[in-house]
Amino acid sequence: MTPQADKVLDLFRSTGAYLQGHFRLTSGLHSGEYLQCALVLRHPPAAEQLGRMLAGEFHKLTGEKIGLVVSPALGGLIIGHEVARALGTPFLFTERDPETRKMLLRRGFTVEPGEVAVVVEDVITTGGSTQDVIDVLRSAGAKVVAAGSIIDRSGGAADVGTPRAALATLKVAAYPPEDCPLCRQGLPVVKPGSRPA
Repeated sequence: MTPQADKVLDLFRSTGAYLQGHFRLTSGLHSGEYLQCALVLRHPPAAEQLGRMLAGEFHKLTGEKIGLVVSPALGGLIIGHEVARALGTPFLFTERDPETRKMLLRRGFTVEPGEVAVVVEDVITTGGSTQDVIDVLRSAGAKVVAAGSIIDRSGGAADVGTPRAALATLKVAAYPPEDCPLCRQGLPVVKPGSRPA
């Protein structure tokens, strides 16, 4: 693990955001560990620090002038805003349509064709939400040059079709519910994120 990743995980531990138990992730997978970014990001100095760190990773990764930061609601809102502040760019967010479950730009947000954008999330597990945001931006004509997150739970395996940065990359065991050893032990499952189970 890198010194930067150690620093990030220490921040999670010190704020009570590194949880252990039996969790149902947004992806539907089960895990014995959960990183609750909201518990870190509720502290403005920590959110600002993480945003500056991720902005620095984008500078190293892209070499381009970034014109826009976009995040999926709800988890990516705070860190996306902090990355945008560190980069000196506007910030937009996407939301899922409650009926179709498709990611959309709403609230009057628009993207200009050719606009250089990055996508920011709190945690990537499968990359599904990040990919959905990238698809929305590309369909609007934006040039998506990178994606990033505070935590990459995929161990670097999530592929979203663009270069990615993460402040800490972990390979945390996650299981389909039918293969979950925690379920077999009879441990109750908890859905700790922002979306209902």
